[in-house]
Amino acid sequence: MTRKPKRSAAGRQPRRRRVGLKPFDAAEFLNDERLVLAYLREALSTGDARVLVAALGDVARARGMSGLSRSTGLGRENLYRALSAQTNPRIDTVFRVASALGMQFDLRWSTSRARKAAG
Repeated sequence: MTRKPKRSAAGRQPRRRRVGLKPFDAAEFLNDERLVLAYLREALSTGDARVLVAALGDVARARGMSGLSRSTGLGRENLYRALSAQTNPRIDTVFRVASALGMQFDLRWSTSRARKAAG
């Protein structure tokens, strides 16, 4: 059984207050090198390229798109577009952004591969 909302003394429903929430933006919290690295590693561990690209975009916004634009030689608008979850940028763009952020990618054997080689 559902309850009907209580009515005020005048017979009208009470006004609902709007809660002033804003959308979550990870870039606001990526202000520490260790957090940035952990965030990008977690994005990379998903195996989903779009998650990684979106995470790079969050880090880029946290660091400042204008400076990144100058470092990469790519336009700010192009960076915003390339680093959104809806796109699939070229790998050289991803490498240029990572390099401009002072990062590099590192490959290793997965733990399952290491077990196969040892067994």
